[in-house]
Amino acid sequence: MKYIIKRLFYGVITLWGAATLVFLLLRVVPSDPVELILGESARPAQIEELRRDLGLDKPLHVQYMEFLKGISRGDLGRSLISGRRVSSIIIAHLTPTVNLAIISILMTIIISFPLGIGASLNRKFELPASFFSTAGLAIPNFWLGPLLILLFSIKMKLLPVSGTGSIYHYILPGITLSTALSAYLTRIVKKSVEEERLKGYYLALVSRGFSVGYIYRKHLLPNAMIPIITILGLESGALLTGAIVTEKVFSIPGIGSLLIKSVSQRDYPVIQGVVLFIAGVYVLSNLMVDLSYPLIDPRVRVGGKVGD
Repeated sequence: MKYIIKRLFYGVITLWGAATLVFLLLRVVPSDPVELILGESARPAQIEELRRDLGLDKPLHVQYMEFLKGISRGDLGRSLISGRRVSSIIIAHLTPTVNLAIISILMTIIISFPLGIGASLNRKFELPASFFSTAGLAIPNFWLGPLLILLFSIKMKLLPVSGTGSIYHYILPGITLSTALSAYLTRIVKKSVEEERLKGYYLALVSRGFSVGYIYRKHLLPNAMIPIITILGLESGALLTGAIVTEKVFSIPGIGSLLIKSVSQRDYPVIQGVVLFIAGVYVLSNLMVDLSYPLIDPRVRVGGKVGD
């Protein structure tokens, strides 16, 4: 219980740091959201009146304290552009991002586990797995996405170019978003499985005549899952940041597209809310990964040592 409280405390500190950083950075940028809202033809009196109505005329430390008080109450404020609550705006854009993240994680598991395990079992799979790991990490999302659109949507006409109408709309962005994670996880799976094969219990089971399939399924893979789950859980949070570019390329109205639109409009409350949401996902995924260790391997005690 103490470990969970400690992790939650660190999570709160992380969220506070992210909130403070984005708040200060937005105020440093030499751009006035009021002028963007009213346009270049606005008179100084109109600009000052709107700035006062939005609370942007207050000293920076007063705005910061009001911002923190709002977060403590669960109030992320209202959009400077639409006047809607930031929380409702985020919720409205959440479903496409969640769908994309789930599909990307499933694609990652489907690709990386067979490649990683195959490369550890048979040298014939080692070269394809190594090539995919290197290429997948080297190819950027903003290049891979348009390439997939040109090939599968425009030339072959197999999949939609953009939108969220059906599951087919998520296939290309899912591939784009999962490629780098799949490449990285393939290496982790291969390395983790190979390390387990060098341990005494594996050799003992082989010498006793157990099949390789039985050993992998019942003993080796469960023991190798902790580093794999760690990377998968931590990188799942990174899917949200990767989705920013991917959603823009495929015109998906998710959290990433919302952030880009809000930055272009200098909509401070929405930007702050989205950054806090992404930071919250990171904190939650880290906590879930830590709490899952005893379920994966009973030898592990949360906050303790292996083998206690």
